[in-house]
Amino acid sequence: MNEPIVTAYRLTTQWRFDAPLDVVWNAILDVDGWADWWPGVTSVPLVSDTTGPGSARRYTCRSVLPLRLILDARITRVAPLRLIEGRVEGDLVGIGRCHFSHARGQTTVRFDWQVHTTNHWLNRMGALVVPVLRWNHDRLMRNGGRGLAHYLPRRPHG
Repeated sequence: MNEPIVTAYRLTTQWRFDAPLDVVWNAILDVDGWADWWPGVTSVPLVSDTTGPGSARRYTCRSVLPLRLILDARITRVAPLRLIEGRVEGDLVGIGRCHFSHARGQTTVRFDWQVHTTNHWLNRMGALVVPVLRWNHDRLMRNGGRGLAHYLPRRPHG
């Protein structure tokens, strides 16, 4: 029997907020609250009892497609107010990085994913599903950015 094709993805998403860097950092660092503002993230239970590097969470995500992805993410590196890096296993395997920067009153968050699918059906479909899964990912991430923008405290206008 032929082995299934493994489909690799390099995905980048960028969010911009008119908010202080530390406020955005703290909102993203508070993964227990993600389901409150990120449509598509249905749960984020703790997998390990540590915090910071080495800690792990199980993320359950659903977007437009009738697909549910379950990922165990373990933090591998944290540079406060600059970077959170983690390794994921489950329906996707690979590395994710969340970069933070602030300039001219705007905080930018850039997510970079280098992952591949482990789902037998998705892997067998290979290149046919790549554009659809990219579109689905983009929708999930766009909804997350919009959700966080509404969740962050509003700045008073002078």
